[in-house]
Amino acid sequence: MPRATTRHDPAGAAAGAPTGPLAPTPAQTIGPFYGYALPFPGGERIAPAGHPGTVTVHGCVRDGEGAPVPDALLEFWQAGPDGGRTGAPGSLRRDPATGAVLGRNGVDFTGFGRVPTDADGRYAVHTRSATAPAGHPDAAPYLAVCVFARGLLHHLFTRVYFPEHPADRPTDPLLARLPAARADTLLARPDGPGRYRFDIRLQRSADGAHEETVFLAYR
Repeated sequence: MPRATTRHDPAGAAAGAPTGPLAPTPAQTIGPFYGYALPFPGGERIAPAGHPGTVTVHGCVRDGEGAPVPDALLEFWQAGPDGGRTGAPGSLRRDPATGAVLGRNGVDFTGFGRVPTDADGRYAVHTRSATAPAGHPDAAPYLAVCVFARGLLHHLFTRVYFPEHPADRPTDPLLARLPAARADTLLARPDGPGRYRFDIRLQRSADGAHEETVFLAYR
């Protein structure tokens, strides 16, 4: 919060205006807002609709008190089936007259998705099963996630790992360094055929019942 300052205004003083310390400016943590302009049609479909082997990852973004965060924005990246991370740039289609984004072309696997949370803090993305990036033989397959939300001046990075690869987790460079309770926050839970639940908690709950999701710092 800014410190109080002293204002010297000779003209105001002559008119009888008050001088002296000013009241501190109230803190303002509203925004930034990501739900406008950044989402685009089909942003939740990393893999083309109807592609065999497509899975759904869904969940809820919650704050430290367990309340849903209704206007967060999540970006997902993942390696392709060959481990490559180039995706399919140029798969978005625009209206030739207005330039408005119409959505993906519905054919290519892009490796990238962007989805806002709804009024209940929920999100869902549809993609192919995760693959470990090429050139990283010890890594377990994962989705990379970037979290934007109101009040977060710096976005947060995390990962989603899957239960189908238990043998890879002990050698994964990230998971192997984490205590079991912390690593558990990066593991998606089966939630029906081809469905996984992955909740993101921005802070540890006050009662300690829920751990904060592990977030990464890149240097």
